[in-house]
Amino acid sequence: MEGIGLRGEILRLGFTPRRGVSGRSPVLRRAMVIKMRDRSKNRKPLQRGRMLSIEAIQAVQALKRANPPPPSTSPSSSSSMLDRVIDSKIRRLLKFDMVAVLRELLRQNECSLSLKVFEEIRKEYWYKPQVRLYADMIAVMADNSLIEELNYLYAAMKSEKGLVADTESFNTLLVILLNHKLFELVMDCYAFMQSIGYEPDRTSFRILVQGLESNGEMGLSGIVRQDAHEYYGESLEFTEEVEDISSLLIPQWRR
Repeated sequence: MEGIGLRGEILRLGFTPRRGVSGRSPVLRRAMVIKMRDRSKNRKPLQRGRMLSIEAIQAVQALKRANPPPPSTSPSSSSSMLDRVIDSKIRRLLKFDMVAVLRELLRQNECSLSLKVFEEIRKEYWYKPQVRLYADMIAVMADNSLIEELNYLYAAMKSEKGLVADTESFNTLLVILLNHKLFELVMDCYAFMQSIGYEPDRTSFRILVQGLESNGEMGLSGIVRQDAHEYYGESLEFTEEVEDISSLLIPQWRR
């Protein structure tokens, strides 16, 4: 009984008995216990590492400090501070870091700062306009009910030379505009994509017909249905669910 009690005490203390060699006394080894720290308790708002370099993180923080919510500073003072940060921090960033700063600001719904950084990106020699980036920015503006800014971005996209696009990117933009009931822009985007050589596919037509009809826009849907008939005849079934429509709405910075 005494031996059993001793063995129990040894195990309680975290030691494991190991059989000795040639009848010698057993060797005691302490069991190693590894505890995982809950990293969620130490989570920071900025995504560091693969997504953001130290320079990009510092740039985001400096921009936010220079653009406090009113009435913290006077508009003229805030604008002056912001211009200094853009000149000293943003314009010195490499391409990857500058784009990462933009996407982080979008992720944080920093709409005015996003537009400022985007205008700086458009001035860079390496800038190539992309429908997908415009769609991500338009989505954030729409989510924050900034219709004037949304219209500005949409007009800027249409004015770009050498716009990099594909039908899937336009489908994403169509879904965003439909979700925010911007039907005039929906039809304009539908016409614009065709005017620059991107023909709507089956998914495009299903997105348009389902989105318009679910909002009672039967007249606009009729126009799209007629176009779809010219492309696909009777083979296109509009009642089918649009495949992977949710994935179209995932911004690139979350993928």
